[in-house]
Amino acid sequence: MAELSKSYQPQEVECKWYQRWLEADAFRGDETSGREAYSIVIPPPNVTGILHLGHVLNNTIQDILARRARQQGKAVLWLPGTDHAGIATQSRVEAKLRKEGTSRRELGREKFLAEVWKWKEQHGGIIISQLQRLGCSCDWSRERFTMDPAYSRWISRIFVDLFNSGLIYRGKRMVNWCPVSLTALSDEEVIMKPQRGKLYYMRYKVAGTKNRWLEIATTRPETLMGDTAVAVHPKDERYKDLIGKFVWRPFPEAKIPIIAEDSLDPEFGTGVLKVTPAHDKADFAIGQRHNLPIIDIFHPDGTLNALAGPEFEGMDRFEARKAAAKKLEAMGQLVRVEDHENAVGYSERADVPIEPRISMQWFLRYPCVPEATNAVDQDEITFRPERWKKTYLHWMENIQDWCISRQLWWGHQIPVWYRKDKAASLREAENLDLSAVARGDLHCAIEPPSDPENWVRDEDVLDTWFSSWLWPFATMCDSDQKSSPTLKKFYPTSDLVTGPDILFFWVARMIMAGYYVEGQLPFRNVYYTSIIRDRFGRKLSKSLGNSPDPLDIIQALGADALRYSLLKTAPIGSDVRFHEERAGFKGGEGPKAIKQFDECVSGGGSYPQVEEGRNFATKIWNAANFRLMQGPPTRKKVRRSIVDIDILAKLDTMERQIDAAYADYRFSQIAELLHAFFWGDYCDWYIEAVKGDLRGADPARKSAVLQTMDTVFGRFLQHLHPFMPHLTEELWESLGFAGSGELLMLTPLPQEHATKGIKNLTESQAQAAALYQAVNRARNLKAEYNLAAKKVRFLLAPDPGHAWITGELATFALLSGASSCDLVSSDSEPDTENAPAALTPIGKLYMPLAGLIDVAAEKARLDKELEKIAKELAKSESKLTNENFVANAKPEVVQLERDRLNEWKDRHEQLLDMIRKLG
Repeated sequence: MAELSKSYQPQEVECKWYQRWLEADAFRGDETSGREAYSIVIPPPNVTGILHLGHVLNNTIQDILARRARQQGKAVLWLPGTDHAGIATQSRVEAKLRKEGTSRRELGREKFLAEVWKWKEQHGGIIISQLQRLGCSCDWSRERFTMDPAYSRWISRIFVDLFNSGLIYRGKRMVNWCPVSLTALSDEEVIMKPQRGKLYYMRYKVAGTKNRWLEIATTRPETLMGDTAVAVHPKDERYKDLIGKFVWRPFPEAKIPIIAEDSLDPEFGTGVLKVTPAHDKADFAIGQRHNLPIIDIFHPDGTLNALAGPEFEGMDRFEARKAAAKKLEAMGQLVRVEDHENAVGYSERADVPIEPRISMQWFLRYPCVPEATNAVDQDEITFRPERWKKTYLHWMENIQDWCISRQLWWGHQIPVWYRKDKAASLREAENLDLSAVARGDLHCAIEPPSDPENWVRDEDVLDTWFSSWLWPFATMCDSDQKSSPTLKKFYPTSDLVTGPDILFFWVARMIMAGYYVEGQLPFRNVYYTSIIRDRFGRKLSKSLGNSPDPLDIIQALGADALRYSLLKTAPIGSDVRFHEERAGFKGGEGPKAIKQFDECVSGGGSYPQVEEGRNFATKIWNAANFRLMQGPPTRKKVRRSIVDIDILAKLDTMERQIDAAYADYRFSQIAELLHAFFWGDYCDWYIEAVKGDLRGADPARKSAVLQTMDTVFGRFLQHLHPFMPHLTEELWESLGFAGSGELLMLTPLPQEHATKGIKNLTESQAQAAALYQAVNRARNLKAEYNLAAKKVRFLLAPDPGHAWITGELATFALLSGASSCDLVSSDSEPDTENAPAALTPIGKLYMPLAGLIDVAAEKARLDKELEKIAKELAKSESKLTNENFVANAKPEVVQLERDRLNEWKDRHEQLLDMIRKLG
């Protein structure tokens, strides 16, 4: 055993042990081991990202699973890495260049990419060091990056395979376009947000009539310059006679047809739709069906081009909306404007409204859809919480081709080259396939053409998710290998821990890729983490300023405290409310409270949940110090008391409950079990019960207690370790459990029950339970007479069959705060008027009051309380005898009042009894 500092200093302990683990190579996944494999791959964070509380929760769960698997004797691989994050990283570097007075276009592709790599080297290691500070036990020797050369070859190989299989094609389609990032986005990269906007009612004149107009409702008057038709439902009696005729588009003035369209909702707006095929997905589909011309009036950056007319050219789209409405009004063609709420698609990264835009892009027809669907439907892959299974299956049933190309420079450049003399035409050609390769016009391969001077490479890069969908197997094996020792040992992986927000981005695609490339599922279990929200229920975000820096919390309270606290408050399937107490915040709910909270400076307050974790760590530390003060046991053969046996039995129960909770991935329940056992069962009851034995003169009894303490403390530390790894490792060594230096994290969990070999187990548990219940009754009896802090004398008349209590009277007295407890026979019980009594599971307990209280003063206090209760009784009875209240109030309100009346009656009788006992 070693000495511990008086107070727990998490910074010192945590840094010390993480370095020890690294030096011992304790995190390495051994692919040559004969032990059962456990593997998990980290959802790769953005290479230039920084740790947030979502990362803390996600990675703590992964670390718990990995550490638990090591304790179970498994060969564990937790494979780490980072994602190149195409749009996010390129946007950061472009912002840096703008501050320096230049741009990527001015630099050119090669020099710009050199800047990005430079940025990556400067900032890319930050989140890895932060994960290490959290205590993550990843095998850092296997760290991967999605732009590593070997990983990049995987991307090219899969693209070429899919192209050669006819699953990748080029097409001019309506895509989601980000006018800030200047790239196409997949549907999953678009976030729908509710918006309060306007609905503009305008009118188009019917051509060839003197004064007939069609009234049209639209949210986007700035696109009317691209209208190529107006549509009505063929069965709409209001407009049937106009089908096949024309209207005049207001500006630029043009005659456009009135068409019949079955998909129209005649109940929306006026039942007339302006059809703008270049700027709306539904309109594009209508245009395709009716062979309408396409007029694109936008530049890629969302400004209007020359086709919109000279007065709008160069104008921002939202500025153009106002200008178009103003012009319509001046022309007498704006009928009215109404407030309108609708959902608008936003670019996930740039946080601006996307534009539907027709663009030439690369698309993927998803492979292995039936296999990926069945794997989840048949529970070959288990989702937790299970509700995400339904969401997944719905998406798979309605799956759309994936737009995989992005108009960026940072990322995996598409491995397609065009012959120079055909490049211009091929770039605009749809449905490029192997025939173009056969003609020698197109080269699609992992390696560039042997005569690069005659070829031009496709400028687009692949969607970031096209690289990360290969993550589980591409991190374990090179693309030119059919397998590898690592892949054979650790694939498929055991668990995946991720957020539900990337179920479609990542999880679904990884399942399909796993079946396409490896012919099997990539993982067996998917655990979807909770969403962390602030005290008001808002999702944590930088823009709201409500997301505390986890490193600040770790610096103040420790990584173990943060880990434990987040898990304790994160039940499966429920969001987490993370409370930050800011200096100057007065509390409350609602808009005013939120505004006041936001105005207070973040970081100037405290974090009550994490402080609870820190307090728990301190409690454990203090308990360890208390154990060290007692010295080692001096006897080997001992006889345990009922409280020793009881705490060992409770330890066994906790271990069984923890095993069951792990099986269901109920991490918050495990945290609760650990807290309740150690703080309640062990510290509050067992340690308090044996303090007399530790101070006593019987070495055999003291040795029994110390052996019990060591068994309980050691096994408890093992179970707490995945949640609080640094603290437990320190105490494991300091309390002498490490033997010749074995690390706790690599020590197998005990296979036998702590109570193995104890013959009188059930009887001892029952006796200990009776003893503790009797202690509670004794404490309550003292509290009733305001004697909780005073030493009293108890008399006990034991029930028949409880002779064992004779040996536990000292323990009873110690726990109940009594100077002594003496036995009395049933025929010599004291007068209850001078010694109030309580029935307990071990007999009748008396508390003589002589010399303890001022009887007159106590009577006066009780009379005063009795008077208050009488008033409450009268109020409650008055309500319940009021027919209007009983008839009109909600049933639960009436029942609540009846329950309250019964409680007042019980307290009234209790007080009368106490007064009688005072004489």
